Amino acid sequence: MFEQDICPHLDSIGEITKAELLQRSQGTCQSCGAVGPNLWACLQSDCPYVGCGESYCDHSTLHAQAKKHNLTVNLTTFRVWCYVCEREVFLEQRPATGPTAVYSHTQESYQHSGSLLSNNLPFMSLCLFFTGLTGMKNIGNSCYMNAALQALSNCPPLTQFFLDCSGLVRTDKKPALCKSYYKLISELWHKKRPSYVVPTSLSHGIKLVNPMFRGYAQQDTQEFLRCLMDQLHEELKEPLSESCGAPDEGGDDPSDHRDPGGAERPPSEDEFLSCDSGSSSDRGEGGSPGADLPVQHVLVHDSVCITSSNPPSYCPTAPGGFSSPAQLLFGGRKRKQSRYRSVISDIFDGSILSLVQCLTCDRVSTTVETFQDLSLPIPGKEDLAKLHSSIHQNLPAKPQALFSDGPQGWIPFIMDSIRRLVVSCTPTWFWGPLVTLEDCLAAFFAADELKGDNMYSCERCKKLRNGVKYCKVLSLPEILCVHLKRFRHEVMYSFKIGSHVAFPLEGLDLRPFLAKDSPSQITTYDLLSVICHHGTAGSGHYIAYCQNVINGQWYEFDDQYVTEVHETVVQSAEAYVLFYRKSSEESLRERQRVVALANMEEPSLLHFYISREWLNKFNTFTEPGPISNHTFLCQHGGIPPHKYQYIDDLVVMLPENVWEYLYNSFGGGPAVNHLYMCAICQVEIEALAKRRKVEVETFIKLNKEFQAEEAPSGILCISMQWFREWESFVKGKDNEPPGPIDNSKIGLMKGGHVQLKQGADYGQISEETWLYLLGLYGGGPEIAVRQTVAPVGQDMQQRERKIEAETRSL
Repeated sequence: MFEQDICPHLDSIGEITKAELLQRSQGTCQSCGAVGPNLWACLQSDCPYVGCGESYCDHSTLHAQAKKHNLTVNLTTFRVWCYVCEREVFLEQRPATGPTAVYSHTQESYQHSGSLLSNNLPFMSLCLFFTGLTGMKNIGNSCYMNAALQALSNCPPLTQFFLDCSGLVRTDKKPALCKSYYKLISELWHKKRPSYVVPTSLSHGIKLVNPMFRGYAQQDTQEFLRCLMDQLHEELKEPLSESCGAPDEGGDDPSDHRDPGGAERPPSEDEFLSCDSGSSSDRGEGGSPGADLPVQHVLVHDSVCITSSNPPSYCPTAPGGFSSPAQLLFGGRKRKQSRYRSVISDIFDGSILSLVQCLTCDRVSTTVETFQDLSLPIPGKEDLAKLHSSIHQNLPAKPQALFSDGPQGWIPFIMDSIRRLVVSCTPTWFWGPLVTLEDCLAAFFAADELKGDNMYSCERCKKLRNGVKYCKVLSLPEILCVHLKRFRHEVMYSFKIGSHVAFPLEGLDLRPFLAKDSPSQITTYDLLSVICHHGTAGSGHYIAYCQNVINGQWYEFDDQYVTEVHETVVQSAEAYVLFYRKSSEESLRERQRVVALANMEEPSLLHFYISREWLNKFNTFTEPGPISNHTFLCQHGGIPPHKYQYIDDLVVMLPENVWEYLYNSFGGGPAVNHLYMCAICQVEIEALAKRRKVEVETFIKLNKEFQAEEAPSGILCISMQWFREWESFVKGKDNEPPGPIDNSKIGLMKGGHVQLKQGADYGQISEETWLYLLGLYGGGPEIAVRQTVAPVGQDMQQRERKIEAETRSL
C-alpha cells in the first residue's frame, strides 16, 4: 500500500516552510476570491499562487495546466498532488535538504520505536507534513465506528504504544482484534499514508466478538468503544506480578476488580451493589444511539438500588476447611482473584469510591468500582436548581466530612463556569438551560437520597432504612473518557437530549470531585477529541473533532474526509463522548532533561535495560509511575522462556547516566544489565505441562468408564462454571488454576442437606471423578443427582421383559 514510485517532479519544488504555508492558508483564491477551507498552493519554485479547488471553480487546476506547474499542496490537509502523475506524492521522497530534512528527522524519530526522542513533540511542530490525518471509508452505516476509532487514534499514549511497542501486540486469542487495530493505526499514522483507509479487518473482528454490530444497522459509538476496549484489554492483558507493588493490607486495590475475563468482580462484605454506577459496567441496550436505560432519579443523580451489604457467596477451601455443608455453601468467598493489567487499563482505568450511610445508625458501607468512562447525566433546568441548592446547603455534614473538595469548593467553580458560558453563548442557547461539563460532573457526584422505593438495606439494622449515597473519584486515569447521556429509550419511544453542554478545551479540573485519600497528584485535563452525534435518537450521523498531536491543530473527521477547523467550531459542537488527557508542564520538562542526558553521550562502562512499555509511558504519560521492568522479567529475575525469543521487542538499552536519573526520579526497577533465560521457569513450565497432561488423561479415562456403566453406583454434580475454568487451565488457555471446586451456585440447603438447585448449570460426573478432582482442588459441597427414574439397568430389564411378553402373545 505504501510502496510507490518516486514522483520525478519533486525537484520543481522551491524552498518553503510550514509557516509560509500556514500564512497562505489564511488567504483567498487569487482568481475568484473564494475562501477556504481546502485552498491549494502551487509548489513551483518562486510561484506564490493560491487557488480554489473543485468545490468552487477549480482555479488551482487551471493554473497548473496553463503554467505547467506540476505540484500543488492542500492548505487544509497539507497533502501534495502531482497533476502529471495524477496521484498523491510525499515530500519525504525528496533528498533530505532544507526544511524537509527537519521533517525527515523528526518523523523518523516518531515512527521508530525505542527512541527517547520518540515523543519530543516541540520538535515535531516544525513538520511540513502531518501524519494521523487519514480518513476512514464508511462501509455501511459505520460512522459510529469511524468516529470512535479516530478519537482513540488521537490518544497519544495508546497510539504511541502500538507504534513503539508493536512487539507486545501478541495474542493467540481469537479474533486477534489487537492485531487488526495495530494494522489500522500503522496505516493511519504512516508517513506515506493513503488518503483514507478501509477498516474491514477490525470491523469483522468486532462483529465476531459482539453480534450486536453485525449487519448494517446504526449503532451507538459509546457502546462500540466499550466493546472494543474490553476486547483489546482481554487480548493484551498480563497477570500483575506481586513484586510490582501490592496494595496495603486491608486496602482495596481498584485494579483487583476485574476477573480473568475482564468483568467486574462481585462486592465483598461491607460492599453494596448499585444498578447505575456510571462506570463502564453501566451498559446501554445497544442498537441505535445512546441506549441509556430509563431510571427514576432523586435530585439529578440516577437512582440506585441498594442490596444487602452481605450477599451470600461461597468461599471454597481445601478439604476440611469447613465443618458442615451449610458452611461450604454459604461461607464468604476467599479465593484471591488473579489481577491483570494491559495498556488499556493503564491508560483508561480510574476508580470511584462510593459510600452509603444509614441515617438511622450512621453505619457507612463503602465500595470501590473501576471505570473506563464516566457516564454523566445532563441536568435540566429544575435539576440545576436543585443541584445548586444542595451545593449551597452543603448537606449532609457527616458523609461530606469524608471527602476533601479542595480550597475553592464547588460553588465558585460551577458558578464561574456558568458565567463564562453566558458571556460566550450564542442567542440560540438562551432558550434552554445553560449547562456546562462541570454541571454534569457535579450532578453525577451529588448526593442521592435513598428513601421510599430506594431505601437502603442496612447490615447493622437488619432492615430497610433511609440513607444517603455519595461517590468521589479515588484514582484518575491518564485519559479520561466522558460519556454524556443524551439518549433515553423508553418502552414505546426514544428521545434525545439536545441541550448544548459547554466543555473546556483546556484546564478541566477534577480536584473538586476527588476523594480525600486519592493518590492522584495531577487533576487537570486538556481535551484530545470529541465525538458528536447529529440527528435524532432513531437515526443520525457521527463525526469526531480531534487535535493532531504533532501540530496542535483541530480537525474534523467525517468518515473519509478530514478538514482542519478552528477551535471555536469544536467548542460549539454537540458533544456526546469526550476524551481528555492529563496536563502537566513538569512532565514535559522531565522528558527534556532525559533527552539532554541521552545526548551527552558520556562514555559508560555499564548499560542498563529498561522496559520498552514503561519508556513509552514516560514519553506519553504525565504520571508514568515507578519503572516496571517486571513486564519482561519473571519472579526469579530472569527472562521467562516464552518471552526470551522476542526480548528485543520488550527492552531498550540505556546509558548509565540516563538509567540512574530515571531510577532516582521514579523508583521501581529492578536494575537489569544482563539478560538471561530463567532456568527455574523452564523447569516449572515443564512440570506444569506434565500436570496438565496427567489431569486431562485421568479425567478422560474416568469419564469413559463412567459413560460405559449401565448402572452407575453414584452420580454427582459439578458446577459447569468451575469446570469450564478447570478445562481452560488444563488446555493451556489460562495459566491460573481454577481454585477449589465451587458448587455453591448449583446447590441449596433443604432439610439440613444440600440439594441440586432447579435449573442449575451443572454437569454429571462419576463418584471416582469427583473424588479425583476433590483431592486435587478441594472445595465442595458434594451434591448427588436425585434419582427420579429407575436406574438404567432396571429400565433395560423391564424393556427386555416387555419385549419377551409381547413375543409370547404373538
